[in-house]
Amino acid sequence: MSIQESIKIVPQGEVAVVEFDLVGEKVNKFSTPVMMRLKEVVEELKKSSYKAVIFKSNKPKIFIAGADIEEIKSMTKAEEFEAAVKGGQEVISMVEDLPMPTIAAVNGACMGGGCEFILACDYRIASEDSSTKIGLPEIQLGILPGFGGCIRMPRVIGLQAALDIILAGKSVNSKKALKIGLVDKVVHPNLLESFSLKWAKEIIADGAKKRRKTFKPQGAVNVILESALGRSIVFKKAREGVLKATKGHYPAPLQALEVIQKTYGMSDRDAALRIEREGFCKLGVTDISKNLIHVFYLTEMVKKQNGVPGVDVKPRDVKGLGVLGAGTMGGGIAYVAADKGIQVRMKDLNTDALGKGLKHASDLWMKLVKRKSIDKYQFQQKMDLVSVSTDYAGFKNLDVVVEAIVEDMGIKQKVIGECAGQMRPDAIIATNTSSLSVTEMAKGHPRPEYFAGMHFFNPVNKMPLIEVIRGEKTSDETIATIYELSKKMGKMPVVVKDGPGFLVNRLLLPYMGEAAFLLQEGMSIEFVDKVYVKEFGMPMGPFELMDEVGLDVCLKVLKIFKKAFGERIELAPCMEALGNSGRLGRKNGKGFYTYSEDGKRGAVDQTVYAALGLGQPTNPYDSKECIERGVFAMINECSLALVEDRIVETPHEVDLAMIMGTGFPPFRGGLMKYTDSIGTQYVADQLAMYASSRKAARLKPATPLTNMAKSNSKFYK
Repeated sequence: MSIQESIKIVPQGEVAVVEFDLVGEKVNKFSTPVMMRLKEVVEELKKSSYKAVIFKSNKPKIFIAGADIEEIKSMTKAEEFEAAVKGGQEVISMVEDLPMPTIAAVNGACMGGGCEFILACDYRIASEDSSTKIGLPEIQLGILPGFGGCIRMPRVIGLQAALDIILAGKSVNSKKALKIGLVDKVVHPNLLESFSLKWAKEIIADGAKKRRKTFKPQGAVNVILESALGRSIVFKKAREGVLKATKGHYPAPLQALEVIQKTYGMSDRDAALRIEREGFCKLGVTDISKNLIHVFYLTEMVKKQNGVPGVDVKPRDVKGLGVLGAGTMGGGIAYVAADKGIQVRMKDLNTDALGKGLKHASDLWMKLVKRKSIDKYQFQQKMDLVSVSTDYAGFKNLDVVVEAIVEDMGIKQKVIGECAGQMRPDAIIATNTSSLSVTEMAKGHPRPEYFAGMHFFNPVNKMPLIEVIRGEKTSDETIATIYELSKKMGKMPVVVKDGPGFLVNRLLLPYMGEAAFLLQEGMSIEFVDKVYVKEFGMPMGPFELMDEVGLDVCLKVLKIFKKAFGERIELAPCMEALGNSGRLGRKNGKGFYTYSEDGKRGAVDQTVYAALGLGQPTNPYDSKECIERGVFAMINECSLALVEDRIVETPHEVDLAMIMGTGFPPFRGGLMKYTDSIGTQYVADQLAMYASSRKAARLKPATPLTNMAKSNSKFYK
């Protein structure tokens, strides 16, 4: 079938219904051939006698997902971007200039170029289906809306609402879209087609008027904010907000802001589009955009995989989930499962613990109620999906149980065996352990093929990563089921082999351990944390991270690593002293930082240096050394985990895990992508230099890294 069939006109009397249905694709997207076909259709409409046009999609739950990312990824020169963006702008402007009124009937995802397309239509109607999301996510790819989105969206919904969507790369549901004026009507999905046709006929009866919607501020405050003085304040505050959120590492939101500031209110559309196009081309050629597109593809890969490469195995559908342990972790797991419609049964030894687990889940949903993301009826629906018990009543009906009890091998094995005896023989149990061997733990299960690891990261409601850990006897079906369950919960799963620290903690511990050596050698906590956040782009520095994880946990896991890996792992004396200091971090309000009674982090606790047997810091090293020693220690360990131990199969999984599990800066593309950008030879040379100059055998480049450095080979082939 030709591209002709992907966009076609279906006559409905005086109304032309234009149907998008991209042949051979699950989603509609704007590629160059599709835009050329759209141009043909628009030219045909322009010459026709139709009095109104409705644009709709025949794809289920997809209107237009956006531009073809593959095309953007393949472009490297400004001239390529210029030609592609200009062509797209011209077609969208042709839609805006059609002589008859146009209606966009939106059901499902309407993102990026799709959103820019409907902004060029005169009228917009959306279905109230939960799949309907309208937005401009381009910022997340390191670019900006380039088909007129920076110009039309502020004009249609006003400056503040437009900046809120564009600068964060956000999308809104149909209810919010109606409230801010992005759509004119919202109907039930079953009525969308008939209502659109009825509306088109009403518009024709009323004189078939074109409409170029312009935002009209309501209320004195909004009128002031839309004035010349008010706009300058809005732009100033927006810029401050962007810099605070991005630390200046992401140029796209600042470039978008500049484009909007220059074009807002401009009457010359072509001149405004040229400014937008120039901004897009500046961003498109950057490494940051290429890295963010790489991250986008990492997340897309997960959607298509089953967790067992090369094996055609079907996961089981999980409708009932058990959670053993109702602490913060257990309550968080119950929340993310029930939030996606899964029935949850939470078990603990007493009602007090169960009450705390329920309260944790309830508090998280209540935050959504306060933000008006859900209403009180939806809140109650979600709460009703969580039931609690002090025994195994109801466990015979469950498909999967997640164990989230105390980190003690003996206790875990006993409880897992006990639980297996209360469930169906083929039911799956997964452990949420962060450091204990899944293979060893499986010895407590009478049928170890139905046992795996499902390591959530804290806080469960915010951290997207789940490490799915395969034990020696774990079956393919079990892995596929836990992998699919993770996705159903809205998480990003990465399958890892059993081994000390699995993947993320194995790479993080050398990083945190190296920070302790920097502290030991005279660096201040403030300096080290600041350079990692401000210069490198980590969400928090290593000392703040240790406080969050728990200083006792860090020390315990470092000792597990020391036992597993021997001389490769060194413990700074100040870490040993930490174990006797009574400092646990945020959880007892006493760590490297001070904490208020309600748990808010304050400044560095200046008494910590003396408590750890250290003098006052003198900061003998520069930021470059601080960053390289920590990050390169992670790369060194990763060369062993990936190349030698095959903890995961590909560098893609390392990058996805590090971004989703630690917040490794997405603009750097992930740990492996970053390594490739600076070169394995440079990393190995620097590590060798630090190992020698700082008398730090732990920093000596590992054999796999040394071998790669010799040929200057890359992790991504």
